[in-house]
Formats: sequence, C-alpha cells, structure tokens
Amino acid sequence: MESSSVVSPRASLNHSKLEGSECTPLHNLELESSDTGINHCEYQFHSSSALDILRETVRILRFNSSGFMITAAVLICPVSAILLSNLVVDQHIVNKLTYRLLLVAEVCGLPLTPFVTVSCHKFSEMVLSLTMCFPLFITSSLLSKAAVVYSVYCTYSRKKVEISKFFVIVRKIWKKVVVTYLWVSMVIVGCIMLFFVLLVAVCSTVSAIWFSPDLVFYAAIVVGLVFSVVYANAIVICNIGIVISVLEDVSGAQALFRSGVLIRGQTQVGLLIFLGSTVGMGFIEGLFEHRVTTLSYGDGSSRLWEGPLLVIMYSFVVLIDSMMSAVFYFSCKSYGMGASNGESQPILESIAVPPESTDIQ
Repeated sequence: MESSSVVSPRASLNHSKLEGSECTPLHNLELESSDTGINHCEYQFHSSSALDILRETVRILRFNSSGFMITAAVLICPVSAILLSNLVVDQHIVNKLTYRLLLVAEVCGLPLTPFVTVSCHKFSEMVLSLTMCFPLFITSSLLSKAAVVYSVYCTYSRKKVEISKFFVIVRKIWKKVVVTYLWVSMVIVGCIMLFFVLLVAVCSTVSAIWFSPDLVFYAAIVVGLVFSVVYANAIVICNIGIVISVLEDVSGAQALFRSGVLIRGQTQVGLLIFLGSTVGMGFIEGLFEHRVTTLSYGDGSSRLWEGPLLVIMYSFVVLIDSMMSAVFYFSCKSYGMGASNGESQPILESIAVPPESTDIQ
C-alpha cells in the first residue's frame, strides 16, 4: 500500500467533466462523497455481472497497482508459497488419513476406482495443509484481505491510502475481523462434515437396496454436485462477510447474516466470481504439482524459475479474488440490496486516527 494521494480512477479520467459541467457515468458503481465539501458525481452500476466486476477490479488495480502489488508481495506470496509447496504437510499422516477414508468408502459400497483413490488422497492432503496453515490464514492472509478492502474503500471514497492510518484502523477492527473469520471457518467445516454424513448415508442406503457399485458411485456423484453448489454459496457469503466485518460495525454470525441479505438477487454473480477464482487457482496448483513438485521432465533445473513464477501467479489470482469480493460488496451496496432491516453503516470514518493520517484528496 502506498502513501501517495489516491483519487478514484474514474474521477481522474473525468476531471474536466467534474468542473462546471454535468458528469457522464462511465461505469456503474456509486462513489461516496468525501468530507471536504466537494460535491462529486455519482456513478451507479446499470448492469451487474461478473465481467463488470472483473473490469472494475482491473481498473482499480491499474490505478493503484503499486499498493496492491506490495500487499501481494508482503502478505500473500509467503502464504501462497507454503500452500503450493506443501512444506507443512507430512505425507505419512496424509497416507494414513487416505487409508482411513478408503476404508469408509469401501464400507459404504463405493468401488475403489482410481478416481475415488485420488480424490481421497487429494482431500486428505488439502485438509492437513489447511489445518497446518491455519495460523497463517488467521494472520497474514486475513491481514491481506483487510488491506485490500481498505484500499478499495479508499479508492471509492477518494482518500489517501496510508499505511499508518491502515494500521490504526486494523488495531480497532482486528478483533471483530478475527471473530468473523472463526465463524467462517466453522461454517466451512460444518459444510464439509454435513457432506460426509450425507455421502455415507446415501451410499450406504443405495448399496443396501440395490447392491450395485455403479449405482453407489452415481449416487455419490449426485451428492458431490449438490454439495458443490451449497459449498460455493457458503464461500460467497463468507467472503462478503469478511468484507462487511472490515467496513461495517458487525462481526461473526451477524456479519454472515448481513452478507446473505446483501447479496440477495446477486448470488449468480458471486458464484461466477467464485468459479473463476477456483478454476484459476486450481489450474496453477496443477501446474505447480506437475512442473515443480513432481519431476516429470528434464533435470529439474527449470524449477528455479518456474516455482517462483507460479507462486507469483497464484498470489495474483488470490489478490484479484479479494479485490473482486470488495468490489462485489460495493456493487451490491450501490443497488441498495442491503437496505432492509438490520443494515449497518460503515465505521472506518468513525475510527479516530491521528490528524496527520487523515488527509483527504
């Protein structure tokens, strides 16, 4: 994040239209007026889609690229490197967990096909990696999300992005952001546990009635598809819940409930954002495993540059995902989707900061 003066990208592109003439809306998101008494033109989204959110995200990134790149380099890249390299994963524990999952699958009547075996191994590896990296997620990763949300907020409110002011704000809001993240973690764990309970129940029932491994496998696929939809919706709500915990005076379950109300009618956009980010991160993870983790070609000398390059690419996708969540929040706000009961007001402006840290462009 940079300490230079930051003005909205659309405000800088239309400076001549802001003086003495009526503003022409270039894009659709409403900008908040600053406290300097200047009457700024308002921009609103006339059409909300995942592509619009992506365009707006790229525009903000180009306008304040150095600040976002510093956030990615300092806070996101270390976590990405550890996740991709699986440095904290003990393969012996992964193999034991995979073996137990295969035993459960066999008891439920699932045929132990290569797909089932690989899926159990990947799931075991993912669960162990996420568990071991949880301290990083609740510190560095969560701090990076807060920094991204704050930077996007400053861009829309036409204020300076200052590191000193950000850390003053973080000290005030960190507790409720962490509480919200813990609730997010419980929601995700609950979804996964519910999936396994339903999977075991459905597979056991089908196996007991029809005694056909193929039917059991198809039933498991159906349960997996249903779970994917539920899980994707939960992730969208959780991502916006984190943004809300930064910008509004709510936290925990209340922030998640507020998120669900806010994105009502815009869920499809959130799902497309989640799908794009998941595909991007999954593609880079596959490349890293094939080109870096598994030596499947040459002498492996290219790992020296391919590994860091893929870590940077993965970090960039994570950064874009966090930015799109923040932009999606402001998009829903501009639509007035959250004007129902229980709406909370932004609190960043109410946080006391030193006078030298509150310069407004």
